[in-house]
Amino acid sequence: MDNDKFQMESETPWQDAGPGVKRQVMGYDDRVMMVKVRFETGAVGTPHSHLHSQVTCVVSGRFEVITGGRSAILGPGDGFYAAPGETHGVLCLEAGTLTDVFTPCREDFL
Repeated sequence: MDNDKFQMESETPWQDAGPGVKRQVMGYDDRVMMVKVRFETGAVGTPHSHLHSQVTCVVSGRFEVITGGRSAILGPGDGFYAAPGETHGVLCLEAGTLTDVFTPCREDFL
């Protein structure tokens, strides 16, 4: 399982991922996946867990992030890690975009 070697933002569709949330699946194979997630102010990334390791970088905006029972306000350039099975979620305080990287690939996003 893999996709093209190059992903052009203008040619890659955005998927609805909940009220005020859209995601754009970028590069992936069976071992890793990168996803951009765009949030409107007030949108919620509902707390959840999954079997994947996840690292996330804030590209723009401000987010209240909860992971592993801890919370922090993150802005551009900040990030967080969610271990497999660890509950995590976000509240968007200012509209923005996150970049998520998962291992292994989130097949449920394809």
